[in-house]
Order: sequence, then C-alpha cells, then structure tokens
Amino acid sequence: MTTLENGDMNTFGPELPAMFDGMKLAAVATILYVIVRCLNLKSTTEPPGITYQDTPLSRYLLKSCPLLTKEYIPPLLWGKSGHLQTALYGKMGRVNTPSPCGVRKFLSMPDGATATFDLFEALGDHSTGDDITMVICPGIGNHSEKNYIRTFVDHSQRQGYRCAVLNHLGALPNMDLTSPRMFTYGCTWEYAAMVSYVKEAFPQTALVVVGFSLGGNIVCKFLGENRSNQDRVLCCVSVCQGYNALRAQETFLQWDQCRRLYNFVLADNMKKLILSHRSSLLGLNSSNIGDADLGRLYAATSLMQIDDSIMRKFHGYSSLKEYYEQESCVHYIHNVTVPLLLVNSADDPLVHQSLLAIPRTLAEKMPNVIFALTQHGGHLGFFEGAVLFPQPLTWIDKFIVEYTDAICHWEKDQPACQKKKEAKWEWRHRAVT
Repeated sequence: MTTLENGDMNTFGPELPAMFDGMKLAAVATILYVIVRCLNLKSTTEPPGITYQDTPLSRYLLKSCPLLTKEYIPPLLWGKSGHLQTALYGKMGRVNTPSPCGVRKFLSMPDGATATFDLFEALGDHSTGDDITMVICPGIGNHSEKNYIRTFVDHSQRQGYRCAVLNHLGALPNMDLTSPRMFTYGCTWEYAAMVSYVKEAFPQTALVVVGFSLGGNIVCKFLGENRSNQDRVLCCVSVCQGYNALRAQETFLQWDQCRRLYNFVLADNMKKLILSHRSSLLGLNSSNIGDADLGRLYAATSLMQIDDSIMRKFHGYSSLKEYYEQESCVHYIHNVTVPLLLVNSADDPLVHQSLLAIPRTLAEKMPNVIFALTQHGGHLGFFEGAVLFPQPLTWIDKFIVEYTDAICHWEKDQPACQKKKEAKWEWRHRAVT
C-alpha cells in the first residue's frame, strides 16, 4: 500500500508545480483585474462636458477659459477613481498646503450667535486693476483652516483677489457657541452677515461668490433669496453640491458607490462636532434641544437621522421634509441672474447622477448658467498629476480663478449698450419668475 502511494506521488509530482503556477497566475490575473476595475484605469480622459446656451458671454468664456475645453488629466495610477480622489481630499486636502495670513472677524448675530470669518488681503493687483473680493463658503463642517481652502485662498490672493472665508457656525475648534444653534444645510444668515461686512468695509469692491459642496448650496440659495443679494456680485461658482437635500439624503441611504458607507462616516463626524458643543446646546435658555434629542443623536447612523433629531430643530422646522425643502437651493437658484458656473464630477460618490439633472436643466433654460461636468475628480478632489504624485494646485483651484478672471475682464470691457441689454433680460426674467 505504501509503495502504491509513493508511486502515485511520483506519477503526479511533476504536474503539481505546474498546477500551482496556474493557480498563482489566476490569482495575479484576478488581482490585476480588480485593481484595473477599482482604479478605473481603462477610463479615458476628456474635457469637461459643458451645458450652456449660445450667448456672447458663453462664447467669450469658451475662448477665454482653456480649462473649459481642455481635457482634465488626473494622476494616472489612482486619479481616475472617484473614491480615491474623495478619500485623499478628505485625508490631506491638498499637497504642500500654504499658510495664508488673515485676520479673523467676529460678527454678532440678532439671535445671539457669533459668526466668524477670516479676511485675507490680495498679494498683488488684479489683472483688471479693480478691487475684487472672493466671498467663500466651505463644505460641511469646514472653515478657513482646512487645507483645500488655504490652498485655494493662497492661489486667489496671488492672482489679485481679496478673500473672505466663512467659518461655519460651530465648526472652528476651541470656539464656543454663544447661541443654541450650529450651521445647517441651507442657513444663509452667517454668510449674509459676512457679505454685508465686506460690502460696507470695502465700498469699491466687486464680489465673486464661491461655494464648495454644502457651501455651494448656501451661496446659490443666498443669491436667489433676495434680488438685492446679487448687488455688486460679478459671478457665482458652485462646486460639487447636490442641489436638492431631500433627494440627496434619499440617495445617501443606497449602497451603490458605497454612499451608505460615506453617509455613516459623515454622520459620525457630524455627531462628534455636535457633541463637542453639548453644553452650549443644552445649557442656553432658548435651546430647542433636549436630552432626548441627544439620546437619539448617539444612536444615529445617518445624516438624515441627525438632521431629524437635531439640525431641523435649530430653526424650528416641524418636519424633516420641511427642513430639506426650505434649505435646498433648488427652490431659489432660478432667481440668480448673475453669471453662474455649476461644477460637478461624474464619479463623485457623494452626489448621485440623478441630482445632476437639476444643473443640466438649469443651464439649458437660463442663458447666465454654465454647467461643467468632469469625467473624474471625485468629491472636491480634482487632483492633477502625471503618474503617482499630484500637483500642489488642483484643476478646480485653477479653473475657478480662470473663470472669474474672464468674468472680471468681460464686465470691465463690455460696452454699455450690452449691459443695458442684460439688465433688460434680468427685468424680464424677474417678471416671469
């Protein structure tokens, strides 16, 4: 029996190494296939897809903004993955982040809250010779000290822009709340206070409105809430926002593109931020938040649950649906008449494809709107680079400044008769809406 087993081993022995080699090759091939699929390496680079109406301004912008028609090339090995772009933005913000020097301003709000923003002076003259201020609203729970904001501010300063950056209420570390509320998805009170301060402090300045993610919703809602909010505003740029909070939160409960996982991570971060202000939210007399609300907060695993138990109560909304409807810019953005650039990425894991019908339809109907959709970029990533290492400045940093430069020159150079035509269109648009 032993002799037979040894014979069998001698018979199959030469075939075993080949079989194991085949298994190794199959494993390597499988790993490579997964890597190629996960990193989306077969995806081609393209210029942004642009939706717009054929107007003198849009034709001017297409000639003056090469990044509108030039392909955006992310880092070869990982830049075509929206997940990696988003994760790297979230982890490091930007590469070799500068440290712009600004002055922090404190503004008392009517309800007792203390709004803060940081003011950064331009590091040179603007190419038009004019005084222009970028009024910037960051993403959810963000402030002027975030790396992606610091990088964008530094780049804008060097191109001759003064920058004012809102610090979302409750977002700054070691800054206590002076009223029992924090920032919400669409509350424009603090942003409006910052804009009013800039207009009063610099009566000759023109404004460029910029919003990132949640900040994009806030700035578009702010401009659409009241026509006077658009006074002295040259243009508005919104990057990676979702436009409709109710629909966005519904998609956040889905597992495709790992949105449910992102939802959990964002909810956990938001939970920590709220709990860091627990004493202020509970201790002040006018608070709408109680111990039971905080109990539900501890158990929350999604942004929707946090919004229902805490966020909607800051402004007394009776239901979650009312909160989302009232705070979404989709109900106000059609009132914006200044040049409006809406930028999204097709591989943004946080913004569902169905939400992109909103900016696309808007650009098809309104001559002042351009919708730019990149193939890659993730959520607020937009890194550029050759193979592995990204460049310090991202595509979106350069694109925003290039677009605003073009708008500033257009506004300065266009004839007075053209301005009268545009004013007439605005009057007709307001009459229709």
